[in-house]
Amino acid sequence: MPRLDISDARIDHRLGGNPDGPALLLLQGQANSQRWWDEVRTDFEDTYRTITFDYRGTGDTAAPDADWTTRSFAADAADVLRAAGVARAHVYGTSMGGRIAQWLAIDRPELVDRLVLGCTTPGGEHAVERDQQVRRSLLNPDPAQRRRALFELMYTGAWTGSPEDSTVLGDPTMTAAAARRHLRMSARHDAWDRLPEIQAPTLVLHGDEDLLAPVVNAELLAQRIPGAALHVLPGARHAYFDEFRAEASRSVRDFLAAAGS
Repeated sequence: MPRLDISDARIDHRLGGNPDGPALLLLQGQANSQRWWDEVRTDFEDTYRTITFDYRGTGDTAAPDADWTTRSFAADAADVLRAAGVARAHVYGTSMGGRIAQWLAIDRPELVDRLVLGCTTPGGEHAVERDQQVRRSLLNPDPAQRRRALFELMYTGAWTGSPEDSTVLGDPTMTAAAARRHLRMSARHDAWDRLPEIQAPTLVLHGDEDLLAPVVNAELLAQRIPGAALHVLPGARHAYFDEFRAEASRSVRDFLAAAGS
């Protein structure tokens, strides 16, 4: 895949879908490469020109270690759009990608047409954090047990996939230092005071059984962002976009299609 030279980094990115369609920027979760979107992006590529990229510290992007923030990653996203020749895009961010998308919509409103925030939080003292049992499960010293715990937080027992096949359980090529930086930047996110500034029509999506980012955070975002719509998927966990893909992608497509009505 091609790389874009942006400030001090070389950002690996992928353009796909309909080259004549509206642009759709997809922003993945913490400690994950753009492979997070491998399956889901195909739901949009008949209509939209999809854009993904590997965050600093992930995939094939080359960047020096630094004190990364969700806001600095939003600046990277803006640079990717510029380098790709996109003046305005729909933006769909999930998990930490939703936090990055918040800052992109706040700092660069001229770039964001419609905004979708999935399984994410506003951050800061107003966010409702995962409980201690979930935290402990993700700190298990056994990597296999830790991966299994994350898999069960992502998917319900009805899901037929396996941890070995999943592309949303973290980028295996990341260094330990980069993974720690991603964890820290996501934990430090706080856009609460600025959320009312978001001008883009916004859809908030969430699973009601999400224990990684409790669903009350979706309600907070929908209340805080002017005019935001809320769609809660019954029975879904953090990877609602994958396991409940048909309903979730249809909801996003319907929302984005309204931009042209």
